[in-house]
Amino acid sequence: MDYKAYFVEENEGSFSGSIQNIPKPSLDEGKVIIKVNYSSLNYKDALAATGVRGIAKFYPFVPGIDLAGEILESSSSEFDVGDKVLATGYKIGMSEFGGFGEIVHLPSEWVLKMPTNLTFEKAMSYGTAGITAAACVKKIVDARIEKNLPILVSGSTGGVGSVAVGVLSLLGYEVHAITSKVDEEKFLLKMGASKVLLKDDFMKEPTKPLDKGLYGGAVDVVGGDMLAKIISMTSNHGVVSCCGNVGGAMFSSSVFPFILRGVQLSGIDSAESSLSLKKELWNLLANDWSINLQSQTRIINIDAIDDEITKILNGDQIGRVVIKHGE
Repeated sequence: MDYKAYFVEENEGSFSGSIQNIPKPSLDEGKVIIKVNYSSLNYKDALAATGVRGIAKFYPFVPGIDLAGEILESSSSEFDVGDKVLATGYKIGMSEFGGFGEIVHLPSEWVLKMPTNLTFEKAMSYGTAGITAAACVKKIVDARIEKNLPILVSGSTGGVGSVAVGVLSLLGYEVHAITSKVDEEKFLLKMGASKVLLKDDFMKEPTKPLDKGLYGGAVDVVGGDMLAKIISMTSNHGVVSCCGNVGGAMFSSSVFPFILRGVQLSGIDSAESSLSLKKELWNLLANDWSINLQSQTRIINIDAIDDEITKILNGDQIGRVVIKHGE
């Protein structure tokens, strides 16, 4: 039995993907075989699809770091054939063929049963971006950040940023969304932002070692100079959740926000989080933190993935792209 997948190959240092039929794997001990109904496009998937080193461990390869579907075969007592499941992170789409294929063969300890209130489509409208956003927001909520000051969200039109805006707004925070996309104010206001800040305006003044503490906390998906600026403007005992580096892997800050205001910088790595934390995050998104993502989600077939990969790498992607497998 073969299955359809977006297969990325390397030829003399050049990488290209195409839709191919791949033989279904045999079930290994400790693993499950899942029929993938939906997946989603994430920035890491685009990097793997274009051969960026350090993402996929080998080529040829099938990207896709998240998926939702049904158990076809199981060697684990935790799962039965027909169980509805989802999986994100770990080495999916890196060292194991991922969700850009109709079938995946994964260690059972990477897989969760689908929360009752989630459909395959809704789960992947969140995807890895959604639980990353939820992990960022959880740091702010767990620190009991009060709601008398706004929360900043950078990269707010992307997958992580837009979900973070929506969840924070749902929880009653005033959200200030930072974006470089001048035409997306309406989109961000609809997601729940109270105010939209253009990146160039926000970054116009030089970053100070300690600026006015205007914000109770932040979700930063940009990194680099943006992160340094956000830290300097975070008020006493605020929390900055950091989960991205599209603006640079390095940043320069003073110790003053940390020792004079008690600011916490919390790194977020949802990919390698414990399964118990992922289960908690998915349950939050399925219930108390559930937001309507229909207006910011586009559903495509895997045949259309090349154009979407180009968009996300060029910074032109808005919201979430969900991949529907099968007819």
